[in-house]
Amino acid sequence: MSDTHQPSKETLLEIYRIATLIKQADDRFIELIKAGQIASPYYSPRGQELIPAAISVNLKPSDYVVTTYRGIHDQLAKGIPLKPFVAELLGRATGTCKGKGGPMHITHVASGLPVTTGIVGAGLPIANGLAWAAQLNGTDQVTVVNFGDGASNIGAFHEALNLAAVWKLPVIFVCQNNRYAEHTHYSLGTGAATIADRAIGYGIPGVEVDGNDAVQMWRAARDAVARARAGEGPTLIEANTFRFRGHLLGDDSHYIPKEEMAEAVAADPVPRMRAWLIGQGHASDSQLAAIEAANVAAFEEAVEFGLASPYPDVSELDKDVVAEGAHA
Repeated sequence: MSDTHQPSKETLLEIYRIATLIKQADDRFIELIKAGQIASPYYSPRGQELIPAAISVNLKPSDYVVTTYRGIHDQLAKGIPLKPFVAELLGRATGTCKGKGGPMHITHVASGLPVTTGIVGAGLPIANGLAWAAQLNGTDQVTVVNFGDGASNIGAFHEALNLAAVWKLPVIFVCQNNRYAEHTHYSLGTGAATIADRAIGYGIPGVEVDGNDAVQMWRAARDAVARARAGEGPTLIEANTFRFRGHLLGDDSHYIPKEEMAEAVAADPVPRMRAWLIGQGHASDSQLAAIEAANVAAFEEAVEFGLASPYPDVSELDKDVVAEGAHA
């Protein structure tokens, strides 16, 4: 029997708020980089906004999220406060990592995002560690780990899924399959029809969903979180999506056929959800415009805070490398 359960109106509007914030943040970051106010590589998640937005509304503040260098959408969805978040992207001392992590290593333990890794696939075994700690401590925390389709072809992916399955760890593996691992199309990297099918080999559920459909994504996350929280073990979710801006800023996406890119952009998930919300009677145009305006105001306040903040002092260079009180 197909699942026809719909998220509440309030939940749908929260998903939209988060997705819109991610889109607006991405646009603004690119403006800042082009204006010379951020000097950093930047990996845009544009086109993948609904995936973490729909997952996050199923999580508790105490749950964990692990993400990658293409991770501002996951970070914003988990609720990292905007001011230290933007300050970190700007490399300022008031950032989440005192300006020393930058966009590829943002962490904020208080928000439940303890790890952003720049190493492809490295987040999966780390997520197992977080999930194992929750299991040992007897809490009901779950861990969500996000990664791309390219990461599904390295050893850490298989090792992590196997261990999580054997120990029934409360972890959800979310492959944001945007079809390209750097410059290589999915079909050239694996013979498997879907990444979700790989779950069969480990005896865990594998779910393939349209990551650009808010309701589908919400249902998949709801079920996986409930399973993990109940002690029933991990789930692998393959969320099919697309990235609009190339592997990193400056990449012209010449390797993506123009027709494929045009089709993906025409199905842009954020405006598509906006039109759907209005069409289904969940919100009016003015209600959604108010959400968008509130996002812009809050984000611009954070940008102003970040730009006014100092850079870290040179004395910070060798601090926070090892735990305080530890010996080299």
